[in-house]
Amino acid sequence: MFEGQPKGLFALALANTGERFGYYTMLAVFALFLRANFGLSAGAAGAIYSSFLMLVYFLPLVGGMMADKFGFGKMVTIGIAIMFLGYLLLSVPLGGNTVALIVMALSLLLISAGTGLFKGNLQVMVGDLYNEPRYADKRDSGFSIFYMAINIGALFAPTAAVKIMEWAQTDLGISVNDSYHFAFAVACASLILSIAIYYLSRPTFRHVLGGKQNGSTGKATGSAEELSPQDTKARIVALCLVFAVVIFFWMAFHQNGLTLTYFADEFTVKSVEGLSCMAFDVFNLVAVIITVYALFSLVQSKTSKGKSIAGGVLVACIAFLYWKYSQISGPADITAPIFQQFNPFYVVALTPVSLAIFGSLARRGKEPSPPRKIAYGMLVAAIGFGVMVLGSIGLLSPNDQAAAGENATLVSENWLISTYLVLTFAELLLSPMGISFVSKVAPPKYKGMMMGGWFVATALGNLLVSVGGFLWGGLPLWMVWTVFIVLCLLSALFMFAIMKRLEKVCQ
Repeated sequence: MFEGQPKGLFALALANTGERFGYYTMLAVFALFLRANFGLSAGAAGAIYSSFLMLVYFLPLVGGMMADKFGFGKMVTIGIAIMFLGYLLLSVPLGGNTVALIVMALSLLLISAGTGLFKGNLQVMVGDLYNEPRYADKRDSGFSIFYMAINIGALFAPTAAVKIMEWAQTDLGISVNDSYHFAFAVACASLILSIAIYYLSRPTFRHVLGGKQNGSTGKATGSAEELSPQDTKARIVALCLVFAVVIFFWMAFHQNGLTLTYFADEFTVKSVEGLSCMAFDVFNLVAVIITVYALFSLVQSKTSKGKSIAGGVLVACIAFLYWKYSQISGPADITAPIFQQFNPFYVVALTPVSLAIFGSLARRGKEPSPPRKIAYGMLVAAIGFGVMVLGSIGLLSPNDQAAAGENATLVSENWLISTYLVLTFAELLLSPMGISFVSKVAPPKYKGMMMGGWFVATALGNLLVSVGGFLWGGLPLWMVWTVFIVLCLLSALFMFAIMKRLEKVCQ
């Protein structure tokens, strides 16, 4: 999995991990912050939340176009600085008045603008590491590793947000509303770590920075394939068709920060007991992840020393988990933001499983093409929301639930945990493969812009996330989830209908 990868991959992945940790720490509590601090309705909070997500993923198009002209490395550096300023403003507690709302809006603009310069261009740099022939066959696995690193940062983010808010409230006597700003301040610290990693490791990826330092006009070095106008048009059209489909995936998937968080807050039990407590301790999840990797190492290691080390790590993790289980005494309280740790946990834990499965299929010449994986991902996403339909049978509408007060019905935490598992399978099929597809198919002259196009599609999907917020109220819950099922199924059918055209440009 990790063998034969360019060194620059790990440096860029770690730099991105720090930035993503801060971003997801903020995002874990942002929708709840909007409702608590400003007294907004579910729909209004959803509109602000989705508009911010839209900008975060739309502005990489502008950032990509600027990088095509001025260089990827320069834009990444400027982006980090702008993001830092945005998070710094957001971390200042100003109350819930008009001034606070204006400052928050300015903060969100800065964060989204900085992300626009940083996110897409960093991923183009990762793709350019694989332009060398010796790395060409490692592109898909490289992006899977990069995507896994993103989710390592996201895994710890909800716990960090919850714990620092609890610390601010209990130890410092800070009000609940003001404690949200402590979670936002975590992003500032994580960006300092990110920029430190980026600059200290520059020698490993200097050749893909682009700009005058490489004697170019802004594009990364490497052998650029010359394409005819017809081929260029065919590739751009194919990419745009894929972009149109993934809009609806992100519309559905990013309900994790909106309606799925509302469901956790309003319809899910507030405490768990016994074995269930284990799932809500991030260090237990880390131990499970290490166990998975140790098992793979035990099977795949070619030396007795390697097998011995893997076996020792495996035994240590199992012993740790048993000890943690023995320490459980009584119920454990859980809060809505903590559920957002399960998606990144599953991504990190299941990435080696995914790579092993597709590696086995590739050796037999049966690995699905990236467009086909994207189509399968849409089908799996529909199944994920099917789980929510089952979990919502018999429940009140959100409005009726609020009116029920103490008589409201709460369901098991396992419905959300299971949904995140299924949605993660969909994400692993679609997101890293989609980014890999763009980096492979995009015409060399338009790499930055095409990677930006991927983020524009994500941005439009994020803007449509607000649909979930506006549906949240008087409708039965099963009807809310069915909307996303239908959209995912229709998108999958469209992908299969144009599959031959998409697979042709991959050849």
